[in-house]
Amino acid sequence: MREQLTAAKIRDELRALGRYMIDNQLVWGSSGNISARVGEDSFLISASGAWLGDLAPEDLVECSISGNRALGETKPSKEFPLHRAIYALRPEINAVIHSSPFYSTLIACTKESVCSNWFVESMYYLERVGRVSYSHPGSDELVESIKREIMGANVLIMENHGVLVCDTSIREARMALHTLEVMCRMMITCKSAGLKIQTLPDEIVEDFLTNSGYRPRRRWPDDRSSGR
Repeated sequence: MREQLTAAKIRDELRALGRYMIDNQLVWGSSGNISARVGEDSFLISASGAWLGDLAPEDLVECSISGNRALGETKPSKEFPLHRAIYALRPEINAVIHSSPFYSTLIACTKESVCSNWFVESMYYLERVGRVSYSHPGSDELVESIKREIMGANVLIMENHGVLVCDTSIREARMALHTLEVMCRMMITCKSAGLKIQTLPDEIVEDFLTNSGYRPRRRWPDDRSSGR
């Protein structure tokens, strides 16, 4: 009964996430896909062609992590192997968002780097931003590219495609996505206005992440594997 209630709550949170993304222009049309872990070996993901702003309960498909397959008749998003790979590699991750917000995707179509040393929220949510080259949606090449980068970042710019965000909860992933879109909008606005940004030095960023008290300092999988 407890597991059923937990799964039901996660379904509600995913549906609320989809509405939030539409309301805040973080997704459009039937683009994007979202997921959340519901057990050690399963996750829920939006169905193929689903409109995230109006997800019905049946638009969330349960998939196996170890078996790499859907656990029902509804077809999951074609990107479900990508989500599965992240859950398999990083057991602390409980939510994955793949979307193509306007400003973030515009940056993804350039070679511009996204900085995290501008302001408090960018330091907190965008601590590490990675980048992967273009591969077709749903392809094995895209999954392999994500696997190579996801151990050292929770935010990935997907060139000429969109963005991917993963985190320990739906709330944290949602806020990271929104922060990324705001950051990209600020970057583009600054360039258009010819403004020179005053960035924060590395030692201040490090002090904030270590001592701000908002949450314990994030430990990254690639740090642990290298003994750092």
